[in-house]
Amino acid sequence: MRESRNPVFRSLPKGQGGYAQFGTGAAGYGAQAVQAEPYVTQYPDQQQKGVSRPLTIDDVVTKTGITLAVLTAVATVTYFVIGQNLALAQPLWLVGMLGGLGMVLFATFGRKQDNPAIVLTYAAFEGLFLGAFSFVVANFLVSGINAGALIFQAIIGTLGVFAGMLVVYKTGAIRVTPKFTRFLVGAMFGVLALGLVNLLLAVFNVGGDFGPLRSGGPMAYLFSIVCIGIAAFSFLLDFDQADQAIRAGAPEKAAWGIALGLTVTLVWLYTEILWLLSMFNSD
Repeated sequence: MRESRNPVFRSLPKGQGGYAQFGTGAAGYGAQAVQAEPYVTQYPDQQQKGVSRPLTIDDVVTKTGITLAVLTAVATVTYFVIGQNLALAQPLWLVGMLGGLGMVLFATFGRKQDNPAIVLTYAAFEGLFLGAFSFVVANFLVSGINAGALIFQAIIGTLGVFAGMLVVYKTGAIRVTPKFTRFLVGAMFGVLALGLVNLLLAVFNVGGDFGPLRSGGPMAYLFSIVCIGIAAFSFLLDFDQADQAIRAGAPEKAAWGIALGLTVTLVWLYTEILWLLSMFNSD
């Protein structure tokens, strides 16, 4: 079984079976069944008590919808709260960012990615971060465009990329192969390293307040476009991993882990698109 770029998906249990899935199998599997360790070894209590049923696409859609609904609600409230008190922008930004990161790490390394309380807590933290991030970027870093219009464009762009990559996956236009996975993971580590270097430069006010890769100009535009492209192609790995879990007969609670993984990628993509739009509309 190929591993996803998303560390949350790499923690999902593995098994065997044959159930409704994300795609048609065109992304590299055809009609072949996934052979792996039975789920009974991962969830013995549920299997013995007979209270677990196999994961379906409806479970994934429902849990992902709930997760995104919590994130959106918290982000919306945070946005308007900051509008009433600008001093809250920085603390809410930091609490949301660090809290979201902490929950993802705890879920991943603690193998708690299928715990709904942890997933929804992550969504709440990310809502704080996105609400603060969106307010600051759309209201203070741009000119000549309404903040609501800029955010709306970023949301539409995010949803458009998500839908487009789902079509690409289902039609098998791009096959998810081990080589493709290695290339994408390597690219992710590359942009992460560049991002850390840029952060260090920004601390010393080199290349602008946000560093040379985030302060506008050809280099910054190229970096954001590359990040958006990597985030977009990461959906293929995420869809593939979720597809395998569904076909492998994972228990329904695994849908929370899939929802968490997809939300992580969606948040990353949204922030990159909004940042790129802000640079295009900056002074």
